[in-house]
Amino acid sequence: MHRTKEISNFFYSQYFSEGLKITFGCIVPVLICAYFGDFHIGTFISLGALLVGMSDTPGAPSHRRLGMLSTAGLSMASFVIITSINHWVSLTTIGIALLSFSFSMLAVFNARAATVGSMSTLMMLINIRSDVSGEEQWMYLLYITIGACWYMVISMSLIHFRPYRVAQQELSESIRHVANYIRLKANFYDSRIDFNENYLKLIEKQVEVHAHQETVRDILFRSKRSIKDTTKIGRFLTLIFSDMVDLFEQSMSTQYDYNAIHKAYGASGIMLQFKNVVLKITTEMDNIAFAINANRIPKSIYNLDQDITALKQAVDKLEKEEKINTMPLKKIIINIRTIVKYLDSIYSYSASKISEIPKQELDSASQFITRDQIDWKKFRSNLSFESSVFRHALRMAIVLSGTYLTLNLINFNQYGIYWTLLTIMVILKPGFGLTQKRNVQRLIGTLLGGVIGAVVLITIQDETIRFILLIFFFLTAYSMFRVNYIVAVLFMTPYVLIMLSFNGMNTFEMAQERIVDTFLGGAIAFLSNYLIFPNWENSQFRSSMRALLVANYRYIAQAIDLLAGKELSITEYKLARKEVYICSANMGSTFQRMLTEPKWQQKYTKDVNRFVILSHIFSSYSANLLAQVDEANQEAFNNNHVKLLKKTLNELEKAILILPQNDADIFVGNKDFPERKEGPEIEDENSNLITEQLQFLSKISGDLSKVTQQITSTVEAEIKPTLSQVQHG
Repeated sequence: MHRTKEISNFFYSQYFSEGLKITFGCIVPVLICAYFGDFHIGTFISLGALLVGMSDTPGAPSHRRLGMLSTAGLSMASFVIITSINHWVSLTTIGIALLSFSFSMLAVFNARAATVGSMSTLMMLINIRSDVSGEEQWMYLLYITIGACWYMVISMSLIHFRPYRVAQQELSESIRHVANYIRLKANFYDSRIDFNENYLKLIEKQVEVHAHQETVRDILFRSKRSIKDTTKIGRFLTLIFSDMVDLFEQSMSTQYDYNAIHKAYGASGIMLQFKNVVLKITTEMDNIAFAINANRIPKSIYNLDQDITALKQAVDKLEKEEKINTMPLKKIIINIRTIVKYLDSIYSYSASKISEIPKQELDSASQFITRDQIDWKKFRSNLSFESSVFRHALRMAIVLSGTYLTLNLINFNQYGIYWTLLTIMVILKPGFGLTQKRNVQRLIGTLLGGVIGAVVLITIQDETIRFILLIFFFLTAYSMFRVNYIVAVLFMTPYVLIMLSFNGMNTFEMAQERIVDTFLGGAIAFLSNYLIFPNWENSQFRSSMRALLVANYRYIAQAIDLLAGKELSITEYKLARKEVYICSANMGSTFQRMLTEPKWQQKYTKDVNRFVILSHIFSSYSANLLAQVDEANQEAFNNNHVKLLKKTLNELEKAILILPQNDADIFVGNKDFPERKEGPEIEDENSNLITEQLQFLSKISGDLSKVTQQITSTVEAEIKPTLSQVQHG
């Protein structure tokens, strides 16, 4: 049943929808032109649709429209330039270098701009062969333009008639990732799990959660239509997303000393009961995600309140029989109950009128959107070797143009040159690890796909059956492109071979050549990441460390206002929390990239690993503390709390100041701390709990300061001999 639901969920997903849309946009022109006896024209129209379709990634309608128009415009310009000079190898070499550099530099703006640049580069590579006459050039450009316009009509029509479908699909995907995050948290209740390894998985999953939540924000909050009072489905999705973000924060704040908890309660077997309840919550979240994806009203499948009651009774029984303090377990139950309340709220939205739900948190929604405007100052500031995007763009330009020139000088096959350059463009990424991973995936996918394609062409002679298989391979490939790249390549290869067979080419010879060209391009891309302006993370990870420390400082510093008796602004609190998530995700991504680099470049991974885990624990405890302080009465606060908070912030500030900073982000620590009135200080359960949390945060901040100092000392110790060698060289 679970497997059936997973398959059904995929067919409802945005990935399959995108694959279906691109397939329809590309295959229909081919069918129509083939019917009229002009199959060749259909392939050009299909090419225009494909390029624009690949740039049509999920996001706000205005961004998608701009992305498609930009792809169409730049691709046309790329086509005109390269077809005008491809009769001369020298001019084409220069053209490839300049165009590939310019298109790769678009990545400084955002991911969508990077995709636009990639599609424009692809258009350039497709047309490097000098087999098009002047008159044909403009006719082909017209066909490509028709294809681009055709796809844009399809895409924008779907947005118009089903404006919330993409939001539903992306929100569903986001909820599933949050559920997987909580599943990893549930592993901490199992003593057989390696906690350090689980922490790394948790941080990696947090990166994915952040990416999907940012996409949902982009779709929902940039669309005025989604937060108007009259559009119930838009507000329904927005409210679910708002609760899911809060639920995710609550799950992050459920951070405890799991070693101590297992030591105290592990023998009783109660920890597995906690794990089972948490896993039920994740199943409930999957159920909500599936219902939203399938455009259905979500209905609960468990009585989680009953499970929580049973859990509380088990804890009370343990406390009574073993005569031990079970306060940590009771705190976990409180957090579980809070998470369940968010799920109950989501189910209640389904049964109530959306207009009756308060929208005060939605009024400030625009403040949570990440602004990715096209800023040419940002482009100019990245024109230096300090920029990883600049180094990647320069590497791409040198490798593509150099490979083109070299292969032409040795009279390499023209189709072979195209496949080799295409392989380089697809595999070559800014980071070493991603290039290596993509290289292996493409090689395996091409080999297996070539075998499948050969089997199809040998055993099936009927062209109708071949065409049906072509559509199947195409649909599967583009449905899996963002899910599993190796599977996408595996199905793309037989599609290409079948398409070539319709053009009357020797497909077996082409298959052999493509495998050789793929291996050649992969080898060149792999070596270039080593030799040409390599982008090693060990030279730039400290900026991510500093950003995370600053975000954590500003997040926990909000406790100053709470201790002073001021009311905490929900918007400011959530903005500070969002900044912590972004910086944590960036630091997690940086660390993951460090682990994929060659062993001889992994100089600081042990210390950075400790920093990442400590930062994650600090962020989680900060969320817990702020919630506790916000709910407590002023009488529960005392001077010791202020001293502990001041010590925590001072340790963070010490760590921040020893890391290099740029002029754009000057850090100023907080010097104004509230003074509590002298007099008898109340010691109650809330006060003691706040004291314990602040003591732990003070300890963690001290550990963060020490590991930051250790990393900085190690880096500077390596830099000094290098500078000395340069000065005496």
